[in-house]
Amino acid sequence: MGSEGPKAITIHVTGFKKFHGVADNPTETIVNNLKEYVEKRGLPAGVTLGSCTVLEVAGVGALHRLYHKLDSAISKTDAATNAHVVWELLQLHLGVNSGAVKFAVERQAVNEATFRCPDELGWQPQQVPIVPEDGGISRTRETCLSVEAITKSLKKGAYDVIISDDAGRFVCNYVYYNSLRFAEQHGNKCLFVHVPLFSRIDEETQMRFTASLLDAIASAS
Repeated sequence: MGSEGPKAITIHVTGFKKFHGVADNPTETIVNNLKEYVEKRGLPAGVTLGSCTVLEVAGVGALHRLYHKLDSAISKTDAATNAHVVWELLQLHLGVNSGAVKFAVERQAVNEATFRCPDELGWQPQQVPIVPEDGGISRTRETCLSVEAITKSLKKGAYDVIISDDAGRFVCNYVYYNSLRFAEQHGNKCLFVHVPLFSRIDEETQMRFTASLLDAIASAS
């Protein structure tokens, strides 16, 4: 039997670009600035910030770039595992809820694409299963992370955060459902968090929240 090395967590983060009704997506700014912010602040021992990727607000279009990043990350994880380090890959997706005044940790995604407006590539499905082989549009997938523990940790930092069981039916939910399915197939973990606009919660607070979120996720893994 081979010896098991120390556990290490790599967190890969995504955000989104602009879309209909949201000209400036806060998650694009957060993700673009996160590496520099975390380098100054630091992360818990054993935690690494992996890729920081901004996706198009487009169902199928977002998945191509997402899967490319995840496949690449898994290849690196396999190489580290062979070196007797137990690596855990975790996907953190950030999306904006333009009507929200609080942060929302999403517990689940639904196998339904019903876009209230066309995505950035012009696609507007209505009551379509995201993954037809999974069954009908009522099928859900839940994160294996403890959203209760993560939310409790964030509240200790005085952040206004709630647990949500409804990630909508637009691109956020579409990406989350596919990402949860990918994580289940590869033995990884996944989480989606909605943030408000910067006009509701300012940029500096949201950067601090995201850094604290990485800490909370690491503790819950």
